[in-house]
Amino acid sequence: MNRRSGARFRGLCAALSLGLPLAAAAPVAAQSSDDQVSGGNGTFYTGGYQGDIHVIDERTLELVDRIETQHEIIGRFTISPNRKRLYVWDGHGINIEVIDLDERRSVDSFNLTDMDPWFRIRGLSVHPQETYALIVGKSRTKLLDRFEIGPNTIIRYDLQRHEVRDTIPWPDGHVRERGASFMFSPDGGLVYYQAEDMIVLESENFTEVDRWRISDEVEPGLGTVRPPFAQTYYEEPGLFTGLVRVTDPINNRRMMGIARVNLTEKEMDFYTLGPNKPVSRFALAPGGKKAWALYTEIGLYEFWAIDLEEGRVTEQVRFDGRSRMGLTVSTNGELLYIHVAGNTIDVYDSETYEHLKTVDVGTDMIGWALVPGTESP
Repeated sequence: MNRRSGARFRGLCAALSLGLPLAAAAPVAAQSSDDQVSGGNGTFYTGGYQGDIHVIDERTLELVDRIETQHEIIGRFTISPNRKRLYVWDGHGINIEVIDLDERRSVDSFNLTDMDPWFRIRGLSVHPQETYALIVGKSRTKLLDRFEIGPNTIIRYDLQRHEVRDTIPWPDGHVRERGASFMFSPDGGLVYYQAEDMIVLESENFTEVDRWRISDEVEPGLGTVRPPFAQTYYEEPGLFTGLVRVTDPINNRRMMGIARVNLTEKEMDFYTLGPNKPVSRFALAPGGKKAWALYTEIGLYEFWAIDLEEGRVTEQVRFDGRSRMGLTVSTNGELLYIHVAGNTIDVYDSETYEHLKTVDVGTDMIGWALVPGTESP
């Protein structure tokens, strides 16, 4: 890997104190339209308490199938790199079920109860060839009067033989309780471990081959920028864009901004948007030139549109939100989906922010995924 660290800092964006209103607008009316709206060629997969996965066609926003699972409550989803399989956690963190998305049926299931009947899975990263998975979890020992909780452990699990191959030592010997994650390079030859720094391991013996010291300050006096490493379908592998917070160590000011990261080249471009605000749920649009986020306060919910080329917030538009919300951009970038905390998906136009439709998925949503069609990049 290139050893250069080309992070650069662009100063405060002019006129973006964000303490002043930015293109203030009246609340968007919650109206419904009978006109056909299409967000692209993707497919929604939503899980719930009924133990099945609802399949929704993004073109029609209609339920087209249900996939039965082996476990009562569905938890999180992990999608295979080739978008062919869905790894579904159960609500207890014990079982992982494998769903074939082409056939829309359960094809496998595994857990670690042979090793430890009380082992709870807390993290799962699947090798691109799906030969093994890295599992992070905790053992629980049942005593007469209590459960004794063990430390977080990293396990390499053979997905074909259904057995634990080995236990992986924590990089730097530092056992992390939370905030640690693994991701594979596209060819599966490297594993990136995100901790205080980004540690690069080869994927056979898990020895360190490189390190990017992301804990260093981007610029003197700026403070540490914790870059995002959440991959989307709208960026090339190794590129990441996201909303971050940073604390100015001189004035102790909390600021928020955008970090764009090239992991392979170890480069980061960071610029501030202004003082820290309750803005989250950053969602990148196809093409990577624009993004949206949600401003959330009790009784005040706004869409924030961010121009990633100009490095500024272009719109703040109020709408009728929910107490808990997820935000996803459609696969063609023309719609915004508000979901989570209920059984409905609210559909908004990404240019006018008009409320177009409410889709009832038939069950309270837990797991959630929007997978672009195979013809998409």
